[in-house]
Amino acid sequence: MRVEDVRQVQGGQRSRWTTVLGTERGKGVRVDYRCTGATHGERYVWEQDIEGTPFEKILRSAALEINLQGRDGSTVVALVGSERLRGLSRLGSPMMRRAIGKRLNEALDGIERALT
Repeated sequence: MRVEDVRQVQGGQRSRWTTVLGTERGKGVRVDYRCTGATHGERYVWEQDIEGTPFEKILRSAALEINLQGRDGSTVVALVGSERLRGLSRLGSPMMRRAIGKRLNEALDGIERALT
């Protein structure tokens, strides 16, 4: 899947946004996120809204945490992703962990490319 579109809505203490993922067949799949925790400039946590979506069949929850740590005039970025699978989907847990790891590494590479 690839990210086709991101729309962000700022509101109060929490942010929400929608990402449209493109499938191999060219269809779009909407993914809604909400910020569930933040320490400005240090830590941000987002959860995916699962209920009432196609993801509800396979996921119980999905979250992403970004930690930023200043070090010697630079910033160390750490990403932590977690997804809890539902029902028989739990049998695919090793594949899901590899997929999460791949996405997080790609995200870190993208951050590095954007900043260097």
